[in-house]
Amino acid sequence: MNNYQIDWLAKWAKYTPGKLFLREYFRNIEFSFKDFNIRASSLALYLKNELELKKGDRLAVYSKNCAEYVLLLLASIKAGVILVPLNFRLTPRELDVLIHDSGPSVLFYDAEYENEFKKLTSTSEISTILKLEKVTAFLTGESDGKDEFTADEFTFDDPVMILYTAGTTGVSKGVIINHSMLFWNAVNTTLRLDLTGNDHTQSFAPFFHTGGWNVLFTPFLFNGASHTLLNSFDAGLILELMEKEKTTIMFGVPTMLQMISDNPKWNETDLSTLRYAIVGGAPMPVPLIDKWHQKGIFIRQGYGLTEVGPNCFSLHQDDAYRKKGSIGFPNFYIETKVVRDDGSEANDNETGELWLRSPVVTPGYFNKPNETENSITDGWFHTGDMVLRDEEGYFYVVDRKKNMFISGGENVYPAEIERFLYAHGSFKEVAVIGVADSKWGETGKAFLVFKDGDSISIEEIKKYCLDGLAKYKIPKYFEILETLPKNDAGKIDKLKLNELHNQQINQLN
Repeated sequence: MNNYQIDWLAKWAKYTPGKLFLREYFRNIEFSFKDFNIRASSLALYLKNELELKKGDRLAVYSKNCAEYVLLLLASIKAGVILVPLNFRLTPRELDVLIHDSGPSVLFYDAEYENEFKKLTSTSEISTILKLEKVTAFLTGESDGKDEFTADEFTFDDPVMILYTAGTTGVSKGVIINHSMLFWNAVNTTLRLDLTGNDHTQSFAPFFHTGGWNVLFTPFLFNGASHTLLNSFDAGLILELMEKEKTTIMFGVPTMLQMISDNPKWNETDLSTLRYAIVGGAPMPVPLIDKWHQKGIFIRQGYGLTEVGPNCFSLHQDDAYRKKGSIGFPNFYIETKVVRDDGSEANDNETGELWLRSPVVTPGYFNKPNETENSITDGWFHTGDMVLRDEEGYFYVVDRKKNMFISGGENVYPAEIERFLYAHGSFKEVAVIGVADSKWGETGKAFLVFKDGDSISIEEIKKYCLDGLAKYKIPKYFEILETLPKNDAGKIDKLKLNELHNQQINQLN
């Protein structure tokens, strides 16, 4: 395959050379497609000729989101180098695990992380270590005006990056993202979200996460659309920019949309150009959906995961009220099965594990053949998510398979209880976990965060549950917190909540 079929930046540099591609807010710098392509070509030459990187070599990046990061990805695509984004929120010990696993030949790091970088023990395994300011010279220096780059021949099977999972099970795995995944994810996203080159959004999801690259960034690049890049999430600033830049689509996890709609600027901000908000990562509580709908912004609930896509399902805005809580139906080039424990297919309105087959399924986990074999059967990826499909073909996520616990012989899905508690209207955040119980084997524990100004007693919460949940589903324990811990993907971290519960038990014993 000719590299031009994969190098979308080079294509748009010829089709719309002067059009805005990327704006970085904090340094107030922006680039057209042509200018950025010239700079990416120069950097690609440097990677190949000066750093002697070859096709398939890994290049790790330890930094927050910035234009240099984008330049490194697009230069790596030209050069056939595999990008390895490192999670800047991890401890040096955790980063050492990822570096050792991915085996990068080159690592770029931001000087902001100098102190943490010095604590790494894995750097002796890396041939070349450079500060990110080396890339800044290619980004902001005088360009030579040449945008030609002769690259090796690539195929859709060639890897583009390795993205490490957030590790909600305690073990991070490097997911191989290849050109096929990027292409078909972009096609699926374009068809379902009606993307065009006139779209604009703010990118603030971290680049070590699939949401940062592949929910909107790479599909927007595929369409010749534009971004404003932020290095972190700031609800007030995002509201300001969405109005000023006439944003057409935004993406966030429910926690982010909660923070945006809780911001004092929410009511006064004009968001009339926003066609809809894309939501993924976790089910969005119905009261929060209502709040956005009341402002005239439809919620496009979606579903995906690092290993598949990630844009696998989408609920059209016309169904936003009729099918509240649904993730919609599969995007164009996604096959689905709902599978029982015995491997047979479940009926409509019956809970089972979601399996997906598509060109957007990862070829596997880097250096983990056993985990790959256990996750993929004849091309079907086992998502680990329990879903049901209604009689109209709309899908609903019931819960993660690993979150389910068994109480007195009954399967209990925490997400169902969480949705019920959110419907009460008093809670900003809710999380339910299964904990050990001497009588029932396991029972539920609910962690709750009140909305500002709201407060009810535990007894009132229990009474509310008795009126709407089967007794075996009602949590035995309720705990009020000021906030719930989040993982690096912005999702509520149930591992941390389990740790908190275990610490409390140990203190009692």
